[in-house]
Amino acid sequence: MRFPFRNRAVEPAPAPAPAPAPAPHEDGEALLEAVGLTKTYAGAAGELPVLSGIDLTVRAGEIVAVLGRSGSGKSTLLRCLAGLIPPSSGTVRYRGTPLTGANPGTALVFQTFALLPWLTVRQNVELGLEARGVPPRERARAAGQAIDLIGLTGFASAYPKELSGGMRQRVGFARALVVEPDVLMMDEPFSALDVLTAENLRGELLELWESGQFPTRAVVLVTHTIEEAVLMADRVVVLGTRPNGTIRETVEVALERPRDRDSAAFDELVDRVYRIMTGRPKDTRPHGRTAPGPGPGPGPERRTVAGTPLPTAGVDGLSGLAETIAHRGGGCDLAGLADELGLDIDDLLPQVDALDLLGFAEVHGDDLLLTGTGTAYTGADAQESRALFAAAALEVPLIKLIANSLGDRPGATVRTGFLRDLLGRHYTVEQTDRQLETATDWGRYAGLFAFDADRQEYRPHTPGPGR
Repeated sequence: MRFPFRNRAVEPAPAPAPAPAPAPHEDGEALLEAVGLTKTYAGAAGELPVLSGIDLTVRAGEIVAVLGRSGSGKSTLLRCLAGLIPPSSGTVRYRGTPLTGANPGTALVFQTFALLPWLTVRQNVELGLEARGVPPRERARAAGQAIDLIGLTGFASAYPKELSGGMRQRVGFARALVVEPDVLMMDEPFSALDVLTAENLRGELLELWESGQFPTRAVVLVTHTIEEAVLMADRVVVLGTRPNGTIRETVEVALERPRDRDSAAFDELVDRVYRIMTGRPKDTRPHGRTAPGPGPGPGPERRTVAGTPLPTAGVDGLSGLAETIAHRGGGCDLAGLADELGLDIDDLLPQVDALDLLGFAEVHGDDLLLTGTGTAYTGADAQESRALFAAAALEVPLIKLIANSLGDRPGATVRTGFLRDLLGRHYTVEQTDRQLETATDWGRYAGLFAFDADRQEYRPHTPGPGR
């Protein structure tokens, strides 16, 4: 279904009969291109990279999923492609023309519904048309068609407060589709919905896409859910965080739709993407590790506060994951574990990173395996497990810096401002906050130091009641 105002003059005129949409997967025309796209933000000691040298082409007839851990630059990339934020270097082109502002060929659906509560469903859907100067009669007609297409028939006069979460997100889709963008951009559009509602809406959108009624030629979907990416996309672009904001790998999804989630081919693709997400770039190792191989080798790598950031994982969470692996014989399939626990990628990977950083577990292919230290940690009593944790935590540069700076000197303190200055040379304010929260949690549990939140300073740990 095509809405009646495309390529029309703004002046009122008889509406032509709707023309059938071109079937998807036909021409492969390059609609969007990012060439050498880099985006940085100001930090305490200069520019901090969020995206680094991204080369990406989005072609007509395809759904492209952008997947990555938190902080990998997924949403930043989407906004650069939409022309909402300018690149620091490199180029974004729409139909071969470099962008100098908002991309005229895209429309966005956000994670939050972003509806104006004082407007009806129809009025919310008409907003983009009104901004383009489409006359009232034409935009009412187009909005009505979009409302019917997306399953909102009967709700045109309702206000957002009268709608469920799923219905509100449908309004967001109708508002984006009514302007008939060449490329529909979706930023985690299902993550604010309950599981069943999200599943239903995903299925309906895929049916529309396959039917040729979808009034857009390509889709870019940002997601943090691997199964969602494999279910919906023709290509999955995986962003890495080490180094920051680069394309780690692109996975082609050559499965017929509708896709069978229980098939071996589907499971293999999910496992493959998990391996990419949990793996590390070639020739890099996490903190405190040495490269495997015979002979003495070069010895441990130099570890600095500026190295791999601490994951956002509390002691209870990482300990719970370690116990879960131990109960499964000391090893388990990552994708299967996430599915069994009902967790998304962003729920599980910080805990995986934490166990890896502490030397309690390692990722081998599809599997997460406890190390000897990790096995000892899960099997120890409370006092012994805390001692094992303390020894492992002291190998983490930020925690080691705090503990060594305090030493055993009575009255010694380390101000968070000092640590923020050090971290701020390499990380954003938000990333710095998360690392300090993790370091504080781990160091307190290990008995390596105490923290005074009011004074924002670390002090030597003093055993005793309440400490």
